[in-house]
Amino acid sequence: MRFLATVLLGVAAALPGAAQTPVSINVDLTKPEGVYKPIYSWFGYDEGNYTTMKRGTELLRELHDLSPVPVYIRAHHLLTSGDGVAELKWSSTNVFTLDANGKPVYNFKILDGIFDEFKAAGVRPMVELGFMPKDLAADLPERQVPYQVHYPKSTISGASNNPPKDYKVWGELVRKVTEHLVQRYGKDAVNTWYFEVWNEPDIDYWHTTPENYYKLYDYAVAGVKAALPTAKVGGPASTGPSSVKARTFFDNFLKHVNTDKSAANGGAIPMDFISFHVKGLPKIVDGHVQMGLKKELNDTNEGFKTIAKYSKFIHLPIILSEADPEGCAACSSKVNPSNNYRNGPLYPVYTAAALKGMFELEDRNKVNLISMLSWSFEFEDKDYFEGFRSLATNGIDKPVINVFRMAGLMSGERVATTSTGKQTLDSIMQSGVGQAPDIDGMATKAEREAAVMLWNYHDDDLPAAGAQVTVTVKGIPAGVHRVLLEHYRIDENHSNAYTVWKAMGSPQSPSVEQYAKLKAAGQLELLDSPRWLDVEGGKVAIPAEMPRQATSLMHLKW
Repeated sequence: MRFLATVLLGVAAALPGAAQTPVSINVDLTKPEGVYKPIYSWFGYDEGNYTTMKRGTELLRELHDLSPVPVYIRAHHLLTSGDGVAELKWSSTNVFTLDANGKPVYNFKILDGIFDEFKAAGVRPMVELGFMPKDLAADLPERQVPYQVHYPKSTISGASNNPPKDYKVWGELVRKVTEHLVQRYGKDAVNTWYFEVWNEPDIDYWHTTPENYYKLYDYAVAGVKAALPTAKVGGPASTGPSSVKARTFFDNFLKHVNTDKSAANGGAIPMDFISFHVKGLPKIVDGHVQMGLKKELNDTNEGFKTIAKYSKFIHLPIILSEADPEGCAACSSKVNPSNNYRNGPLYPVYTAAALKGMFELEDRNKVNLISMLSWSFEFEDKDYFEGFRSLATNGIDKPVINVFRMAGLMSGERVATTSTGKQTLDSIMQSGVGQAPDIDGMATKAEREAAVMLWNYHDDDLPAAGAQVTVTVKGIPAGVHRVLLEHYRIDENHSNAYTVWKAMGSPQSPSVEQYAKLKAAGQLELLDSPRWLDVEGGKVAIPAEMPRQATSLMHLKW
């Protein structure tokens, strides 16, 4: 009978509606753990020309509105030659050409359109200096390729990722672009931006040696500083440092800036921030998606550890200028079935768990993280819910954008949060979340309010039991007798237009009424009506059912 009971309990635990061991999450508002920095308010995309298209302009305004602090936008192809027409993994501005006499000609029309839209939407640019204009790209005998290579071929294999024929001309191009931006938008505005040199120069985005990238960096930074000495410049935007090759490149770049003289002017090499990328590694296992949070957090940790070796750099701002579950936003789930995670609640709950992990790694390594930039935006004229890594589809918000809205409701100080259902940071970095789920949270306290983000995350996207969670918040100031609770939720049935779209029969031409319903379903949704809670002994206890792959935000006001 004991064996039979054990088997039955095991079967029950695997069923979606079955009960799990109750989880206690305890928040202590009197124990600060560090400033809650808005590392969530950064986004980016390959197709810079989407900025000025219908859905792009709409989404930029939504991104501005999700955060009380500035939202930053990074885009590829700001210097690439072409006609300004976007396609997957490609855009252009045609800012630089040579005339018949070999003299530079600058045309800022397309670039101005992009930056004017940033200004109109109220977002700030992270100016990525790339890629190489056609007339400036060097001919490489070992790489006889066209300037542009179209997706699904490797778009980074073309001459747009070649080094310059003349590094002085490259430096002057950067100076002229920066000078123009200052003239058009004002020194005060541009001083709030960030200028990043190139993208992932440790892989095929850069078609020559690391040493030549250092030279590219030196001339680019000198060009920016010549136009605006107070501008914030940095790099190298290299790939995940958990790879030995990428970590070696990253470390050698830091050594270059630390000890070498600038190839551009023989002086010290400026660097106002440090950037690198971190990615997970989802895959299909036994017919389902299995996420790879382990890799993204290890990328982050190895990068932080590398920076921490340099006393000169340890306090510099760190921008994770791509921080994502994997590496190809433009590869839909039709191309790679493991990208199926992108439409539903798995993407936001993964992001919530990553958010806390990155704060913990910042604390552990005593560095200065300011950004975990989500390389996700939107794709024009594609099918609804086609499975791109995007925040919206045809103007319909996907569940993932709502986790950033949740993060925007948190402010002030991070405070101590413990959970009986959490997986430790070291455990996740070693083994992922492959056995018990990670049922955890993080919390903040500000003036007359507090917020708790909590989740029930597992790497494996499989049906499973929900969890009974009790969130206890203590340290509510003396004299406060009641607090207002607003409980927001992202799960299969909340803040989730994908579920609603599927229930409609997955229409690719929704009616006006259907579209309005989808638009509403894409917004951040309350789990139930706001309610007042009695405070006893400076604390409140809030019970909640947390389905697998669900994310909640409990916002308390008094």
